[in-house]
Amino acid sequence: MNGGSVPVSARVPVLLYHAVMEDPPGWIAEFSVTPRDFAAQLDAVRASGRTPVTISALTDHLRGRGAPLPPRPVLLTFDDGFADLPGPTAEALASRHLPATAYLTTGAITPGLRSLLPPAPMMRLAQAPLLEQYGMEVGGHTATHPQLDTLGPRRLRHELRHSKAVLEDTLGHEVRHLAYPHGYNSRVVRRAARAAGYESAVAVRHALSSERDEAYRIARLIVRRGHTVADVEAWMEGTGARVAPYPDSLPTMGWRLWRRARTAVRGPEFAG
Repeated sequence: MNGGSVPVSARVPVLLYHAVMEDPPGWIAEFSVTPRDFAAQLDAVRASGRTPVTISALTDHLRGRGAPLPPRPVLLTFDDGFADLPGPTAEALASRHLPATAYLTTGAITPGLRSLLPPAPMMRLAQAPLLEQYGMEVGGHTATHPQLDTLGPRRLRHELRHSKAVLEDTLGHEVRHLAYPHGYNSRVVRRAARAAGYESAVAVRHALSSERDEAYRIARLIVRRGHTVADVEAWMEGTGARVAPYPDSLPTMGWRLWRRARTAVRGPEFAG
């Protein structure tokens, strides 16, 4: 849990949020937080003395380019594109001068398209530029939110490239960063992400990232409804979780093989 050979000074908390709602749908409730708890957690981030940066800054460091990271950086990320994101959530971040990265599932936020995400209040694709006006970076989170490490080559390319193209058309500029749905990835998926033109990809792992982490498997700490300000404070101190990079465990690899076999029978499934 203490990160072994990675010194505390090199540990980087990358927080992963989903919905910030009082009464979220049941399927996402465990991975949501209330607005009140969210505000308290953001205040803890601010009080920690860490410097908030975007995923671009961390990526540039991991790829050996750009300016050095500031001492004790922290990152805030948001997956899927729930309805609160371009409103109260973005406002809460902006009022505290906290940059963030939003990873959007295009099929879930585009009228007339479908995704594997269960029903929930979602933002609209047309609101993606508004996120940037609030100081948020926008990244891709696939077209339909499948388990990427179970897909064949054609479907995998479509999920990665189509969502990237849709976001780029909407924003008018390149989209450089990706989040794997539910963190599911593999060597094949990481190579496909690079080939699709992404410069980084975040996983989950519920671990602290570090200045030694992998650019296409950046570890994040998933914030659940039961997490407290004390948990956030521990992460800000570089404690309370494992530290990446580290290899996949045997149970993780076995779970991937089982899911691949299930997908071969049932077809692509929701990553969640």
